[in-house]
Amino acid sequence: MNQNLRWKALFIFAVILVCLWGLFARPSFPTSWQQVKQNFQHGIKLGLDLKGGSELVLQVHRQDAIRYQCDRVLDSLTRELNAKGIKTGEIKQQGDTQILVTSVALDQTAAFRSLVQTDYPDWDLSLAGGQANGYLLALKPAAVAALDSQTMQTEIDTLNQRINGLGLSETKVAPYGSQGNEIMIELPGVGDPAEAESVINTQGTLELHKVIDGPYPSEAEALAAHGGIMPQGTTIVPGAADETSQQAGATVYYVLTQNPVVTGADLKGASAEMNPEMPGQWQVQFDLDRAGADAFGPFTAANIGQRLAIVLDGKVKSAPVIQGHITDTGQITGSFTQEQANALAIVLKAGRLPASVSYESKSTVGPSLGADSIREGVLASIISLLAVMIFLLFYYRLSGVNAVLALFLNLVILLAALAYFSFVLTLPGIAGVILTIGMGVDSNVLVFERIREELRAGKANASAVDLGFEKAFLTIIDTHVTTVVSAIFLSMFGSGPVRGFAITLIIGLVANLFTSIYVSRTIFEWHLGRMTRQAELSI
Repeated sequence: MNQNLRWKALFIFAVILVCLWGLFARPSFPTSWQQVKQNFQHGIKLGLDLKGGSELVLQVHRQDAIRYQCDRVLDSLTRELNAKGIKTGEIKQQGDTQILVTSVALDQTAAFRSLVQTDYPDWDLSLAGGQANGYLLALKPAAVAALDSQTMQTEIDTLNQRINGLGLSETKVAPYGSQGNEIMIELPGVGDPAEAESVINTQGTLELHKVIDGPYPSEAEALAAHGGIMPQGTTIVPGAADETSQQAGATVYYVLTQNPVVTGADLKGASAEMNPEMPGQWQVQFDLDRAGADAFGPFTAANIGQRLAIVLDGKVKSAPVIQGHITDTGQITGSFTQEQANALAIVLKAGRLPASVSYESKSTVGPSLGADSIREGVLASIISLLAVMIFLLFYYRLSGVNAVLALFLNLVILLAALAYFSFVLTLPGIAGVILTIGMGVDSNVLVFERIREELRAGKANASAVDLGFEKAFLTIIDTHVTTVVSAIFLSMFGSGPVRGFAITLIIGLVANLFTSIYVSRTIFEWHLGRMTRQAELSI
């Protein structure tokens, strides 16, 4: 064996070892046949259509994020106007994207306009019709579009963190449909998505407010206790009565400060733990970041003996008494089971959803259907592969063995790539594997027919092989490149099943270029090196 051929063989052998390692030796080196099978199953991740599970399609109500942004700007604008001493009448939200400011002091109009134009560049300022020196702030269309896009991305990222926090594997959270406001969640292996739905349904807005008074059995009684008019800067918030009270479980109402001391944005982490004071029940421990601790510490020091309301998604979860100076930690107590406490901790760690969601569809794929799909898909692959092998061996004789070895290596490289890059194999992906086999056969047929032509023209074996590969090379490259480009566009713009087909096809075609050209030619060179000059090439 010459030196060049030896290096080619070593390179091919190294590729095979790397592929086998990725398929059977990860995440840990196997010491038994059972572990080999487990490693293979760990590497080849099956999609929803093969493994079974649940699929949820959610619609995102992006207007919620816009309204929330308007609320924040309204609060911020009110504080800034008060801080700068700019006198106005009523400041209120008008529609989803507008804020109305009435009766701006005439001698402070210039200061008002300057403040809005400097601090709120995403808002257009205009005179409000029918209002004496009133102004209308309208969110610019470009800002609305940017907020829509940001909302969808944040929604996907947050849901992804929440779902992954449940410990489910191979889940998928991705945009769906053409309307731009839908998200698809795939949960392979999950027959009942109730736990995931619970995590999704929790909006995750956490706020800590000072309790002014309460609880009251009804909102009307809370309002009557203050003469029918709520004090400025306060609000009435519903919640569940404390477990130790006679009204345990009933809805009660608290009067709280309107502005929270800290919010979920100030959280650094959250975890579920046993409630030491109530055996059998769980609570959620939360930690604040530095900014949250800087606000929370002075507040608790100044309000020892007062009650603090922990408000989640607009409802008071608990209202404990502040026992001492607290800086960066707290607990959310309640009648939590371990699962409920874990789910709430996951939601708090992932953060609030910028917009609410509703379910457009829920579907479940049974594991038996997935098993049937795998069995039929694998059977189709084996039958097609056997038919191809028989054809190659019958038609091209000993050279057909060369083609069969190249096809096998092609499949090994394809599966190893799926394992290394954590791609998910779907039923359309199996179709891509079968198509790859067909393309591999096509490449070998092109090369072999070219070699036959050169042999008929009287060329020597080595010359015929060289010319056959050279003449077939451009045709193979042309067909593969055009197909790969098409598959790339399918993977970029197609939905999940289409993308699975495209990914396996791309990997298979790239692997086929290596096996049908490089590997097959190396085998021919090795075989020619063992033949005499007068021997006939079996093809």
